[in-house]
Amino acid sequence: MSERINHECGVALVRLLKPLSYFQEKYGTPLWGFTKLFLLMEKQHNRGQDGAGVACVKLDMPAGAPFMFRERNIKSNPLDKIFRTLLGQYNTHVDNGVIHPEFPDTVKMHFDFGGELLMGHLRYGTSGGYNISSCHPFFRRSPWPTRNLALCGNFNLTNTEELNRSLISMGQHPIFATDTQAILEKIGFFLDEEHEDIYRFLRKRDMTGGEMSRRIGEELDVARVITRASQNWDGGYVLGGLLGNGDAFVVRDPSGIRPCFYFQNDEVVAFASERAPLMTVFDLGVEQVREVEPGHAVVIKKNGSVVSSAFTAPMTRSACSFERIYFSRGNDVDIYRERQALGGQLAAPVLKAIHHDWGNTVFSFIPNTAETAFYGLMSALRTLRRDEVKSSIMKACREGTLNEEVLDDLILRNWPRGEKVVSKDIKIRTFIGQENLRNQLASHVYDITYGSVRSGQDNLVVVDDSIVRGTTLRRSILRILARLNPRKIVIVSTAPQIRYPDCYGIDMSELGKFVAFEAAVALIRERGQSQLLDDVYELCREEVTRGGPHNHVRRLYDPFKPEEISHKIMELVRPKSLEWKGEFEIIFQTIESLHAAVPNHRGDWYFTGKYPTPGGYRVVNQAYVNFYEKNERRAY
Repeated sequence: MSERINHECGVALVRLLKPLSYFQEKYGTPLWGFTKLFLLMEKQHNRGQDGAGVACVKLDMPAGAPFMFRERNIKSNPLDKIFRTLLGQYNTHVDNGVIHPEFPDTVKMHFDFGGELLMGHLRYGTSGGYNISSCHPFFRRSPWPTRNLALCGNFNLTNTEELNRSLISMGQHPIFATDTQAILEKIGFFLDEEHEDIYRFLRKRDMTGGEMSRRIGEELDVARVITRASQNWDGGYVLGGLLGNGDAFVVRDPSGIRPCFYFQNDEVVAFASERAPLMTVFDLGVEQVREVEPGHAVVIKKNGSVVSSAFTAPMTRSACSFERIYFSRGNDVDIYRERQALGGQLAAPVLKAIHHDWGNTVFSFIPNTAETAFYGLMSALRTLRRDEVKSSIMKACREGTLNEEVLDDLILRNWPRGEKVVSKDIKIRTFIGQENLRNQLASHVYDITYGSVRSGQDNLVVVDDSIVRGTTLRRSILRILARLNPRKIVIVSTAPQIRYPDCYGIDMSELGKFVAFEAAVALIRERGQSQLLDDVYELCREEVTRGGPHNHVRRLYDPFKPEEISHKIMELVRPKSLEWKGEFEIIFQTIESLHAAVPNHRGDWYFTGKYPTPGGYRVVNQAYVNFYEKNERRAY
């Protein structure tokens, strides 16, 4: 993607089903689980660079010994810093003779993360700021093991204010911060109740404190806690949680918006936001990794039992299509094929845009994540070209005109030509406060391969994942491509036009920043239909007030065909100061082609305005109200 947007976070959880001594004996290290957690997080570093955090629970620690630990970091390369710090502590203890790796009990007693239950989080900040207090995992502490809770997640909720009001109605005094804090306190409240109910029952029996604590942990129904706590959660979410007694859980929203996968054998249970990291880290086949079912909680009890059960009513599956287009790493076999298919779906409109001029067109992509789609486009183009060549050869054979010159013209001179035209080989640090200077620096993130396009002769087709705000096209991409002086530039987006805000994890909440919305508003005003903007404002205000299920912003797009919006986007992103006079065109994926290429991830609300939860409709209408009132606050 040529434009950076903050998006889904990454979650990892590792539960060892054997004691540390088992891993020392079999794998030569008592830190096998700790290492696996690091690798799962490293393989998902694409999912979060604003902070990282890890937590650990040690099982069966003696009274008086700490059993639950956390480490967080928000500095540059936070994951690397966390593990360097922790391993530094471990190695210091080894050097000082405090820890003897061949005796794993010394590791468990003296190394904070020498435990059986480990959880990690990679954060992209969409709310709550970027300070350490907003970094997961969040902690809720208590002297009772079963009331200790560590929580992290990949999610956004649309109704945090409502959840905070419900906490107040229960008698709590919540600190208004993030949706994570609201969920933490909500789960914590029902965890306390569950604990208290069991405690009151057991208190009447004649048993020791240690026995009572053990029985509370055994009888604690984590799934019931989640069921009670999750009433009225509205959003997309995957949550991971650790309890101080050694229980753990992973929860996925009932629409399956956010992804989560897991693997289990007799040694370990492991979870991750993406499937490929589990396959790589544990050397697995595709069939060995399972998806956490939407609306289910997978609970791992301290005794090692693993149970998946529904915690809420099912909803229509709306898995996020952006995960497949861009966010998830492309080394998953299904995602790789889907991204190829996304590129292949664009072959026909691309050929139309270049008027089938095979011999004078260069195909390329905006690195790095559009590369797979580019391969898919090239494969589809070659297939189309082979069909054309075959038809021409057959015709020449019938007419008796086939000769060496004809074959050269058909095959050698007119074959789809791919080049690495655009490079992204540096990362400009845009920490400078002055916006104009920051934009100038950012415009140099990309560079071109000089000589890859014949000046004034070749068309240049460039594939990108998506076009969100259009700022990178306007400020950078078009300017550097124009230096090659192509006859025509065609920008190809593997995603459809992004028209509506997201509220389930991606930081795309301000309507006025979407270039497709900007284009629709410009067309409305050009055609003297500005009253429509006022009418939609009144409708959106009313819908927000009553919490209705209608997206009135869709009315702004109804008067126009997608091609009209695309044409206006071309006008908006083409710099007026650009001296290059060649043709310019933008091609967007259609909704139908998107669904054909990505059939199992139908969540497309940012393209169609059809939201999977009531909160989505509240957000889109509020986003328009904010735009109309020139209010830059987030819509949720």
